[in-house]
Amino acid sequence: MKPLASSIAPLGSFFVLAFCCVSLPFSAGLLSAQDSKEYLQAGAATSNITPDLGGEIIGGFLPIPAKHIHDDLHARCLVLDDGETKIALVVCDLLGIHRSLSLEARRQITEATGIPPENIMISATHTHSATSAISNASVVRSYQSDMPLNEYQQFVARRISDGVRRAIQNLRPAEIGFGRVDVPEHVFNRRWFLKEGTMPANPFGKIDKVKMNPGANSPDLVEPAGPIDPTVSLIALRSPEGNLVSIFSAYSLHYVGDVGPGHISADYFGIYSERLKQHLSSGGIDPPFVAMMANGTSGDINNIPFGKPRASRPTYRQMTYVAEDLANKVKDTVANLTWKKKQKIAARYRELDLKWREVDGDLMRWAEETSAKPTSPQGADLPAIYARRVQQLAQASPQTKAPVQLLVIGDVAIGTTPCETFAEIGIEFRKRSPFPNSFMVELAHGYFGYLPTPRHFELGGYETWPGTNYLEPQASVKITDALLEMANELKTP
Repeated sequence: MKPLASSIAPLGSFFVLAFCCVSLPFSAGLLSAQDSKEYLQAGAATSNITPDLGGEIIGGFLPIPAKHIHDDLHARCLVLDDGETKIALVVCDLLGIHRSLSLEARRQITEATGIPPENIMISATHTHSATSAISNASVVRSYQSDMPLNEYQQFVARRISDGVRRAIQNLRPAEIGFGRVDVPEHVFNRRWFLKEGTMPANPFGKIDKVKMNPGANSPDLVEPAGPIDPTVSLIALRSPEGNLVSIFSAYSLHYVGDVGPGHISADYFGIYSERLKQHLSSGGIDPPFVAMMANGTSGDINNIPFGKPRASRPTYRQMTYVAEDLANKVKDTVANLTWKKKQKIAARYRELDLKWREVDGDLMRWAEETSAKPTSPQGADLPAIYARRVQQLAQASPQTKAPVQLLVIGDVAIGTTPCETFAEIGIEFRKRSPFPNSFMVELAHGYFGYLPTPRHFELGGYETWPGTNYLEPQASVKITDALLEMANELKTP
């Protein structure tokens, strides 16, 4: 792996009452030591994690070689310090990360900075235009809770650690604001009920009750099988002089795609972050402003308006449209935030002993028989692909060690899952959390496949197939219960 220079965001300034372009240089001398103690401390930085060309992009059923870098991938890092506790929030432009990568990155951060590993959140955006940080082979799937890291995973772990260490160097007094804005026009549930008799067989030769991505203009559509979560949740940090330090945001949209062939891209997550810099900064401020977009709960959500025609667009056009619209709406929301000086920080982290998805005798016999059949030399032979996945799942590690985490900043609570999590799970967490400003971030500290609710296992569909889904049918209930239990532990009377 060749060394890569750090990617440094444009420098910026920001006034809350008017979005003007006047630079106000930050000076520690503006606040006395005593005054500084009245504020939260915040620092942000980015690290470039772009892979070499030639690696395999893993967004589809079959990997393809990376031929071009359309835009760099980053680990965007934010550190907060309330005077007693530090936390770090890291968002990586990757489809997912393996649990072992998170462990190694957090080990390095703890060793260098003293931040406890349970206080460090590392998540992936789920861009489908990145090479794998999940497996040490040229496949997406890994049913092992522990694994040795390959060269690229080691590189990503180092760059995450570097980014957090740089963010600590950028710590300065900050005010904090929480906001949310609903943007429903970009999110659509992709699981649909179809007209009776029109459901195709799945790779296992059975008929599901719902279909994923049934075709945007299919005449067989009846209704979606679940809700959307339209909410962008955001945490904003600014200096006492009004200069933005960072915005951490989350939105429940899987990805947009429509990239060029073999292109590396951060998808809308990266474009949004860059557009927000352009809106809220103008240059001249050091340290620079860092925008971040994490993935909320988008396991059953995409950007296809099923049942409504959409004209074809050039490569990257739709991705840019979504990112710019989100950035505009977040910019307007930030202008009306209520800012607070000091907020108490806390964290909890657990690894749950969930069960892997069961592979019974009938399923294993199907996998063995299917694997013995000739396969097509071209294209994705789904039965053969899932036969291999089932056989690998049957040899999964004894424990999942599924990581879940809860971070609390004042009256804001962030719960995490290591899965592609259904939107209704995020909605439920927000409703049931004892903290008034709660939201979820998926694909944190690992990649454990899709996380449907038990109801969706009865419906079937791509996200519930063994090999796409890794965990037991009750996994979403157990994860949600664990997060709410941790939230209640941290909620002060």
